[in-house]
Amino acid sequence: MTAARRPNRGPKAAAHNRAALIAAARDAFAASGYDTSLTDVARAAGVGQGSLYRHFPDRLSLALAVFEESIGELEALAAKPGTTLDEVLALVTEQAIASTTFVRLVTMPPQPDPRIIELRERVQRLLEGGLAEAQRAGRVRAEVTTHDLLLAIGMLALLLAELPDQTERTEAAERIWQMLRHGIET
Repeated sequence: MTAARRPNRGPKAAAHNRAALIAAARDAFAASGYDTSLTDVARAAGVGQGSLYRHFPDRLSLALAVFEESIGELEALAAKPGTTLDEVLALVTEQAIASTTFVRLVTMPPQPDPRIIELRERVQRLLEGGLAEAQRAGRVRAEVTTHDLLLAIGMLALLLAELPDQTERTEAAERIWQMLRHGIET
């Protein structure tokens, strides 16, 4: 007995399918990393691979759609008056604990793809303000750069990617930042 096929709702389903794909990809990237199976993503979203590739022509397009929400959260926090570098780094850490894929994507060595470069520059800009404020207040060493912070965040993400569950990731992230703070704080 074959499963009943869902009727094709055509263009009316496009927004729903896109949202379902993003939600399924978010879960898949969190569970399996950037190299997760796109076939599994489409299946989890309840759509065919054709729908997946109509919305997202490649893996990176899908990842960028997923992580647009994450970068938006970071930018909103960084834009609030009085936000500290510690608060921004805490949110980055929360995002890394939930899914190392986003953090690894923006902290990887520079990629030729302009979409990754633009995403990385957005993260760098939001770190710049908090870093400058922390340096003016004497909490962070003057020689620390945003590149240093991105490097530290990237190292954090690489380690967290190797840990199997969120509890271990949370504990490791706390220990890592404790050690890293000794290198950047005055």
